[in-house]
Parts: sequence; C-alpha cells; structure tokens
Amino acid sequence: MTPGARIAAATEILDTWNEGEAVEKLLTNWGRRSRFAGSKDRAAVRDLVFDALRNLNRYAAIGKGRDGRALMIGRLFALGEDPDHYFTGEGYMPEALSDDERLQGDTTGVVNLQEWILPKMQDSLGSDFEANEKALCHRAPLFLRVNTQQTNVEEVIARLAKEQIIARPHSLSPTALEVTENPRRFAGSEVFRTGLAEIQDAASQAVSDLVPVKGRVLDFCAGGGGKSLALAARGATVVAHDISQARMRDIPERARRAGVHITQTDLKGLKAQKPFETVFADAPCSGSGSWRRDPEGKWRLSQARLIDILEMQAEVLRTASGFVAQNGGLAYATCSVLRDENEIQCERFLAENPGWKAVSQHRFTPVQGGDGFFLMLMQRG
Repeated sequence: MTPGARIAAATEILDTWNEGEAVEKLLTNWGRRSRFAGSKDRAAVRDLVFDALRNLNRYAAIGKGRDGRALMIGRLFALGEDPDHYFTGEGYMPEALSDDERLQGDTTGVVNLQEWILPKMQDSLGSDFEANEKALCHRAPLFLRVNTQQTNVEEVIARLAKEQIIARPHSLSPTALEVTENPRRFAGSEVFRTGLAEIQDAASQAVSDLVPVKGRVLDFCAGGGGKSLALAARGATVVAHDISQARMRDIPERARRAGVHITQTDLKGLKAQKPFETVFADAPCSGSGSWRRDPEGKWRLSQARLIDILEMQAEVLRTASGFVAQNGGLAYATCSVLRDENEIQCERFLAENPGWKAVSQHRFTPVQGGDGFFLMLMQRG
C-alpha cells in the first residue's frame, strides 16, 4: 500500500469509530477484509489510527473536523507535512483537498482530553499536568521485564542484539529494558520463547518491586498475570485470583515459560485458604495512566463510568483486606493518575477501617517514561 492508501484506510476506520465501534474490532475487521495489506501495512494503519486518537482534539482543531478525513489532514499539518502529497484522488489515495481544507484551524487552548475530566487531571497532577498531558499524546515505548530467575539484564540485551532488537536499561526498575529498535520483533524472538523476558511496562515493574514478598502473596486482581510473574521472579509464593477466570487463562503457559510456579484459585477456593502475609490488589481503574497504550479509553470514559469504577475499587479494597493476616500488608495499586481513584480512595478505606494504617505511598507518571501508576502500602494492626 502507498502512504496515501494507508491514510485512506485510517480515514475509513476513524469514521466508523466515531459511530461508536471499538477500535480494536475495527482494525481486526479491516485487516481480515484487506487481504492485499501486508503486516507492515496493517501496522502502519494501526499507528495512524492510534496517533489520531491520542491527539484527537488537536488534530480535529487543525483539520477543522472530527471525521477521519479531517483528523488525517490535521495530523499531516501537525507533523509539518503537506497533505496535498497524500490527498490527490489518484489510485487508492484520498480525494484531493478543497481550498478550505488547505487552511489550518486554530489550536489555541486545545487539550487532548474530554472537557469534564480536565479539572480532575489538573488537580491530580498539579504543576506536572502540562508535561504529562503532552506525554500521553505520544506512543508508549515497549518495555520488557528481565526474568532474573533465569538470566540478567546484560545477557538479555546481548541476546536481543543478535536478533537486531536493541534495548537499554530503564531507571524505573532494575529489571526493566526499553526496546529502542525493532520492538515488533520481540514476540518472535528466542528471548521471548525461552522466558528470559516478558513484556511489562517499566512503571508496572516498579510497582511490583515495591510489593513485599515475604511469606505468601495473593495477587487478588491478577488478570493476565504480569505482576504475578514479576512477584514470583522475586521469590514470592504467589496465589493468583481474578473475578474472571478467563482473564487468567494464559498464566499457566506464561509461568511455565518463565520457570516459576503460580497457583490459581477462584473466590470459593480463596476463602478456604489461611490469611496471606501480603495481598496485592491492582484494582480496575480508568486507565488514565496508560492512555498512551489505550488512547480510545481517553474518549470512552464517562463520568458515570468513573463513578462505577470508584464503587468497584472500594469493594475490591473491602474484599481483599479480608484475606490479609494480622500484621500483614495490603498493597493497593491502579494504573491511574486520578486522585479520586488513588489517594482519596485509600483515605476513605483507612477512615472506615481503624485497624489499618498507611505505610507508604508511591506515584509514577508518564513523564518518568512508563505508564502512570499509584501504589499505597497499608498494614493491618
């Protein structure tokens, strides 16, 4: 596909996305319909769509519209490119520009967030708001977690280099590597196949590094098991639980590949176990710290949905705390930067549960390189 044809495909996908369809579904369906598109074409179209969603308000202001065509025109102007090179109407390229489309719109005061959440983000991030808002408009790096049960950072860097995958250490975690060249090759690499490294955000690793691993650890909201694996690699005896057993289906294979053991259980099985020295609850959240990876979430989140999320988080805290042994710890985490989901949520829990106390609090933001994360460590007295 030519660059212009890729823009035409992205335009079509964005138009349908504006009607309410999920972006991943749209990209999958387009790929199935477009047998002529190779892997590089599919990746390029995906990048165009995701970049437009990260910068939706800005590109819409420049292109003077929120439809796919206006967003692609706005994107090209924003990158300093001439849209006339790609909008010619020839072959599979989009129709030529009108005189009005050649005039850029004004971006004064434009922020790539929904209006209702803007004050919450400003309050939560304070003086760091502007830098983080800009960071969320860029694609996130690919981070790897080195499996220190089997190898070390230097060995993984060397092995990846043999497959033309260039990586470097990252300051957020001693196990974190940032892939700087050929990130899409990692899934097919020997390093991945042999369990020497897994994909995991650097801030997510930093959170896992801070969770105590003495005694038995319950990963209460385990999901796909990324943090369970990180905890097990540190020597923890890990029990993984999730309200959805389907979310944990990949854990056995991931654990086998990594050379660690993780026990899975449902809520009924969990209630039959003795209390845990540490319970880790990576709670459902808005995902506001990871909107670089999931830019659609930035526009689909609603005020009503946030209220539902806050209620779920409070229930997670209440339920997870019941599995903590006397003098044990509760680690509450989200991949959100919003105070409502983080500090305020924990303050409310502590106020309602006088037998608990705060031990430490940690916040990570996209400006530091990884996703936005929050962690509060609490202890049962």
